[in-house]
Amino acid sequence: MTQLASTRARGIFDPWRAAARARLRSLGAPHVRLLRRLAPPVGDFPDFLTPAQPAPSLESTVDLVLSTSRERLRRDLSVLAGPPGPLRPLADADRTALATLGDALQGYYRAALAPLWPRLQTLVDVDRARRARALIDQGVEGLLNSLAPTLRWSSPVLEADYPVDRDLHLGGRGLLLVPSVFCWRTPVTLIDPELRPVLVYPVPRGPGWWLAPAGHGAGEADRLACLLGHSRAAALRVIEDGCTTGELARRIGVTAPAASRQATILRETGLIVSVRSRNRVLHTLTPLGTDLLCANPHTAASLAFTGPP
Repeated sequence: MTQLASTRARGIFDPWRAAARARLRSLGAPHVRLLRRLAPPVGDFPDFLTPAQPAPSLESTVDLVLSTSRERLRRDLSVLAGPPGPLRPLADADRTALATLGDALQGYYRAALAPLWPRLQTLVDVDRARRARALIDQGVEGLLNSLAPTLRWSSPVLEADYPVDRDLHLGGRGLLLVPSVFCWRTPVTLIDPELRPVLVYPVPRGPGWWLAPAGHGAGEADRLACLLGHSRAAALRVIEDGCTTGELARRIGVTAPAASRQATILRETGLIVSVRSRNRVLHTLTPLGTDLLCANPHTAASLAFTGPP
């Protein structure tokens, strides 16, 4: 919601903003006003809106938000500028106010995020794979250095441009790194220093990140697609950074069984190797697969994001 109400990065976010605002008309003015009050385009917003605990679904995430204690609600809401009157029932953990917030959060998701959720997952998956590869190849130093230029690692301090001068001391608690499509230029962290240290940082994304699939035609430049077929070539390129079968399915826009079949063919031809870890299968390139990709570079248009319109 913060990015939706902002005017920054218009070339990157304005097309998404226009579509999301049009869909938000069905949410209702009271719900939209509540969200705008809680997440203004500039300044702080309450920590309880971004729980650090993992949750398996939207419903359980909203339940975590709504289960915030009255004491913390009052403390977190105090960071907002302006008169507290309209938010006083929420600060008092009033059941009706909490129910209204829950409806507003779910309505916002449906209007602003659900239509492009597969593309958001793809961008985050790719970034996580890149960070994991840096960690595997170069250790923690490599992981932290890979976050440049948004974050600058100068042992033992991780520095970032930030709206205010602030030091966050981990005290042995570790740091949770959260990639975000909607974070812009500067990272975001929680206000309360007693909470688990979290740093939300922007993922790389081009100006057409929200677009629907551009089709599979890549022209004569995509020789790999001519050799393997478009879907299989796209799968091989996705696996370059390492991914699970579920991530592969999301990134190339097919069902999980179809992604599994593509991975099986690539594995049987010696282009990838698959390793099972608990209930997931991780796919990575073999040296032959790497050589094949290096010999057949592609343009960004060769691999299009898929998902609902």
